[in-house]
Amino acid sequence: MKIIDLYIGKSFTRCFLLVLSILGFLFSFFEFILELDDVGKGHYQLTDAVSYVLLTLPGRLLDLIPQSCLLGGVIALGLLADKNELVAMQAGGISVRRICWAVLAAATLPMLASGILAEFIVPPMEQQARTGRLIALSNAADITFTTNGFWARNGSVFIHVSKIHAGVLPENVDIFEWDQERRLRVFTHARKAVVTKNNQWVLTDVEQKVITPQGVTTKRLPSLTRESVLSAEQMTIQEVPPAIQSPSDLYQYIQLLRETGQNSDQYELLFWQKVSTPLSTAALVLLSLTFVFGSTRKHTAGFRIMIGGIVGIGVYFLNQILGNLGLIFGLNLALVALAPVAVIFCLALGFLSHAHSPA
Repeated sequence: MKIIDLYIGKSFTRCFLLVLSILGFLFSFFEFILELDDVGKGHYQLTDAVSYVLLTLPGRLLDLIPQSCLLGGVIALGLLADKNELVAMQAGGISVRRICWAVLAAATLPMLASGILAEFIVPPMEQQARTGRLIALSNAADITFTTNGFWARNGSVFIHVSKIHAGVLPENVDIFEWDQERRLRVFTHARKAVVTKNNQWVLTDVEQKVITPQGVTTKRLPSLTRESVLSAEQMTIQEVPPAIQSPSDLYQYIQLLRETGQNSDQYELLFWQKVSTPLSTAALVLLSLTFVFGSTRKHTAGFRIMIGGIVGIGVYFLNQILGNLGLIFGLNLALVALAPVAVIFCLALGFLSHAHSPA
């Protein structure tokens, strides 16, 4: 039995990787074509476009994993059915349920990969690609990124941020303000800062030193609100869009928004959509089995693949539509994100419970 399970699992994995590679190449090629329009602007060169496409490749693969699992399952089991191997397995006493479990076991690898990509790999690579692209396009020479933070200059003001917490929250902020004679006049240190929607900085746990000819005056403040110390261009470069943040960073940011009384619905929806991706992948794998054991089992492989592609696209748009409706009507966003997954699970299990031989 284990040999059969491994055989089914290998068939699924090969087809999944083939579909993922083809889709990843196609979408990367289209992205590269789009980037060519910006080559020559600012300092943006062909090598920058290639670098951007390569750095954003993991993000594209992450987005394509659920649909690749669906199509991979359709193709793998379709090939086994066309060669009558599934019939032989069932004649040997292997049930449809056992075949389903073998495919789901193989699908744990892409499910695990999607979690690792979303949390550890995609966010830093996407941010590196994004900042590099924006800096090259904008000629922004007044911002330099370090391992976890950045240095920036806006006129006579220099700012150093040691760390960007949760993707968007500056921590250990040092602000140096110089006069026209290039003498340091004000030094401000804050434990952290929150950037509001109107681009104001709310500094907390502030220590400020004002330097005058008479000496140094030190003030300690629980909070200090001031205009942004960065230009609009620098703000755009240093911020991390929610779509490329890791689930853990999104969760921390949601908690901060709640503590400060700000609306977090958009981020909550994105968080639950990211968290539900492995479950969505499992649901689509189950759904792929219905193409072989369900009503489409007598159709050609090309027809099954076409229907699988349409279903994958439909599921994607359904998620987007339900998400927007959830935001508009103030629905429970966890349920909104998980509802399509639950529906797919129920439909797939319903079809498979009445499954017959693929012959």
